[in-house]
Parts: sequence; structure tokens; C-alpha cells
Amino acid sequence: MVVKFYLIMGLQLITCRYATNQILPDGSAVIIGGRRQFNYEFYPKSTATLSTLPFRFLSDTKDPNENNLYPFVHLNIDGNLFVFSNNRSVLLDYKKNRIMRTFPPMVGGEPRNYPSSGSSVLLPLKPPYTEAEVLVCGGAPFASYAQAKNNGTFIPALTTCGRLKITDTSPSWSMETMPNPRVMGDMLLLPTGKDVLIINGAGSGTAGWELAQDPAYTPVIYRPEAPAGSRFELQTSATTPRLYHSSAILLRDGRILVGGSNPHIYYNFSNVQYPTDLSLEAFSPEYLSASNSNLRPKIVTASPIELSYDKQFSLHFSVGLVDTTGVSVNMVLPAFCTHSFSMNQRLLILQISKVTTLPDGTYEVAVVAPPSVVLAPPGYYMVFVVNSGIPSEGIWAHIQ
Repeated sequence: MVVKFYLIMGLQLITCRYATNQILPDGSAVIIGGRRQFNYEFYPKSTATLSTLPFRFLSDTKDPNENNLYPFVHLNIDGNLFVFSNNRSVLLDYKKNRIMRTFPPMVGGEPRNYPSSGSSVLLPLKPPYTEAEVLVCGGAPFASYAQAKNNGTFIPALTTCGRLKITDTSPSWSMETMPNPRVMGDMLLLPTGKDVLIINGAGSGTAGWELAQDPAYTPVIYRPEAPAGSRFELQTSATTPRLYHSSAILLRDGRILVGGSNPHIYYNFSNVQYPTDLSLEAFSPEYLSASNSNLRPKIVTASPIELSYDKQFSLHFSVGLVDTTGVSVNMVLPAFCTHSFSMNQRLLILQISKVTTLPDGTYEVAVVAPPSVVLAPPGYYMVFVVNSGIPSEGIWAHIQ
């Protein structure tokens, strides 16, 4: 097989950078920010989007250590973009190149973006899809990067998380404290629709070459709907440091694939405190334990399935012990994870019409697909049936 590549002059993106991308409702992508790039652009290019558009917010949030790279970007339910940089955030109308709202600075004023890398997720969207809430966790105090780089002093990372309901009329940050400090952590929405995994990273220092210490071996589950003060739960500790350039993604079977770690300018496998690590391992949340096997559904509907917006579809599943009042169906948009941020990550809890017991002892759940491209940009999603908090293995669904 011969593969040919074509360079279309005039349609290239601007120079490589530490930028964030986000899938848009029309299926294109917006690329925002990066080193010395206080702008955004679109891909694929068209005659209407050949040039970059200025985004002064990114220059306003740059400090002497940058702390504005890989901004956290989430597609809001109104079609605008929530953009978080350093310790501030705005709602951007990317079509008109206009800031629609400026949110309060995050409490404490400490930086959360690269190299003071925290992480962020858009919490699961629920019917009737009228509210959206952002969670930001971890990061590093303002002086951390300079102290680590210039003096070899590693300041403890931040222990705080903040939640902001970006659809409120007058939103304000609600702050919480993690069990341990963490910088360069990865945050993943688990298919239960009720859990956020915080994994990887370090307890002191920042992102960058040789700039972190104290690997954060212990993952944490955060449960947004649990009572305040009891939302964090420590998980079984790992043994492999996952520092700078590590990553984590959700697999279809519900495990988390964790890999990498290279805090060096080149690959360095020996005679250093934290060698380059190219290994992969899987983190299995508690819902995969053998004690839950009787509750774990198995989708028997053939995959992939085709969905249409705001139309009902059905899934057949089998399960040992069912609670028909405790069945839900969740759609997860696969993320692209780099530098402690899972871009495009999105979980939608679907509206259930009914759950029916079939003559052969299996079950059918009738659900309604997301109502619009704004809530669920077109593409492939993993769909999970959840029974009493235990998710099935996901199947692929395509919506357009």
C-alpha cells in the first residue's frame, strides 16, 4: 500500500505550540493558544477561517512563568467555549470573536495551567441539559516553576479543587481540598456518570524537565454528588512514577490505560532519579471487582450503532441482578490526553424512556439520543449501560 501526503499551501496551522483543541458542533476543531500564540484558529481551514483570530485573554493571563499554556477549554451547552487560563476564565463566542462573560478568578489566585499544571473536566451533563459545571483540581503555587528551575527547590503542589457552575446567573467558585497535593494530574470522567478519577502527577514542583519530585502514586476518586467533606476517596497506590509526559485514557472495558513518564529533555533510562518510562498499565476502578460481577450488565446489541439527534433508540443487555429503577445509559466522547488535560472529554447521561424485561430473560432499555450537536458534537462515542452504579463494557455509537 502506498500512502501519499499532500501539503495544501495556505491552509497550514501556525507554528507548533502548547495549544488546546476542542471539537465544535459542526465537526471542525478550534485550536486555542500556545507559546507566544495569543489567538485561536480552526481546522480544517476554509476561505472564511484562513487567519488566526486574536484572543487577548491569553496574553492577559500570561505571567513571567507563562502559566497560560494548554488552557482548559470546554464546549458549553449554549455553544460558546469556556476557557480557563492561569487562574481566570471567560466564556468565548468563537464565531464572533467576542467574550460573552468574565467569570470570577479562582479562589486563591494560584496558577493552574502549564507549567503549573492542574487539570479540569466538564462534569457529566444531565437531562434536561440546562446546567453545566466545571471542575478544576491541582496545580502549583506561583513561585514553583522558578524555584524548581533556578534553585532546585520543589514547593508542594496545590491541594485545592474548585467547582464553577458556568450556567448560573452569578456563578462563584466552590472550593474543596484533596487528600494530597498534586501537580500534573490527569482527570477522567468514569462511565458511571458519578465519578471523576484523578491520577498521575507529582506532589511538588511543576511540569517541565527535571522540575518535579514526590510522585503522586495514589489515585483519587472524586464524587461530585456526594455530601461535601466526603467526596474524595483514596484508591490503591501504584508503584511506577508517572510524572511529566505521562497520560491516561478511558478504555471501552471501563479500565483506565495509564502510560509514560519522561521528565527529561531526551530519553534517559539510567543514572537518574526518575528514568524515562515507556510502560503501560491499567487501573481498574472498584466497579470492576469480582464482587460486582453479578451487577455488571453486558450489552448484546451489535456495535457500532448509528444514532440520530433527539431520536429514541434501544439497547438490549443481560445482567445477573437488575434494578430497573437504577439503570442509566451514558455516552462518553473519547478524549485526547496530553500534558494533564483530556481535550474534548465529555459525558452525557441520557434520558431513559423505559426498561423492559424480555421473554428470554434479557432487558431492553429505551433511551433518547442527545438533542443537539451543541450538547454532543458529531462523531463516535462509547455508550455504557449502568446498573446500580456498575457500568457495562461500552459499545461504539456514531451520531451525526
